[in-house]
Amino acid sequence: MATKPTESITILSLQKLSLGTAEPQVKEPKTFTVEDAVETIGFGRFHIALFLIMGSTGVFWLAGSLLIIGLASVVIPTIGWRWLIRIASIPGIILIMAFKFIPESARFNVSTGNTRAALATLNHIARMNRSVMPEGKLVEPVLGKRGRFADLLDAKYLRTTLQIWVIWLGISFAYYGVILASAELLERDLVCGSKADSEVVVTGGDSGESQSPCYCHMFAPSDYRTMIISTIGEIALNPLNILGINFLGRRLSLSITMGCTALFFLLLNTCTSSAGLIGFLFMLRALVAANFNTIYIYTAEVYPTAMRALGMGTSGSLCRIGAMVAPFISQVLMSASVLGALCLFSSVCVVCAISAFTLPIETKGRALQQIK
Repeated sequence: MATKPTESITILSLQKLSLGTAEPQVKEPKTFTVEDAVETIGFGRFHIALFLIMGSTGVFWLAGSLLIIGLASVVIPTIGWRWLIRIASIPGIILIMAFKFIPESARFNVSTGNTRAALATLNHIARMNRSVMPEGKLVEPVLGKRGRFADLLDAKYLRTTLQIWVIWLGISFAYYGVILASAELLERDLVCGSKADSEVVVTGGDSGESQSPCYCHMFAPSDYRTMIISTIGEIALNPLNILGINFLGRRLSLSITMGCTALFFLLLNTCTSSAGLIGFLFMLRALVAANFNTIYIYTAEVYPTAMRALGMGTSGSLCRIGAMVAPFISQVLMSASVLGALCLFSSVCVVCAISAFTLPIETKGRALQQIK
């Protein structure tokens, strides 16, 4: 009889003990993505250095253009254009060999499974910024829906995409056209009051070849100065371009600069002085550079994140087509009719100006779209 109370107490005690004790839970290991690491590290010296390097690339493009013109003024009259090409290829060869020492992107390393290299890059950024890395294991983020080519032609973006492609093709056509046309116009010495029969240096020794279209006019020092001054124009309108796209909007700003580009193409055919020709070429280089800046910003803003890279990539492809067509107009057609070539360049710019003005979406003050 005495054992029953003891037994019941023991059972109650065990029940209380089992209810009061929680079962052990397995803790999930902490993880973080590259984006989490960047947010944790924060802004610092690395980002300042990156801003200076990337911001100076536009100056590295201008400097390269000026350098090749200066190099041509020295090399071509002395040892010929073939040596100019050989010398100009040296920086590209050095750059190819230097690619081995350029660190890869942390995002790319994570996507390929090379998390050790990605961690090394992120740790280097953290040390430069005097910050710390987040705790846990670096993992690849879960990817959402990727953009497809068909998305660009979806009913929502079809008109925008087609007009953007036309603008990219036309801007590239005008940009490389004015560069090649500059040399062609200077070679033909179309300045009013200049000698019609400028000195011709024939590539062959046979007198019969003088009647061939395959001849070269040697540039005078003044021609090289004209090329250098006009090239500097590529950064001349940058402050006004920035103000325009922020106050007038992307569409109106681009339509204005494209319209002015068309006008200055036609002005190249007018009878003017040497200073006038330099001014026209200077403004053309400034305008075509401003066109590129504006359409690049607009294309990056108009598409959502899933489609942004695809939109920029396809636009770049159309840009290359415009660059390939430009030499046939600025050199082949211009040899037959200067006015015809300039009118064609101007007409393309007018079409681009209309396309820019009628774009269905204005991205000024519009947040970047994350989803379709």
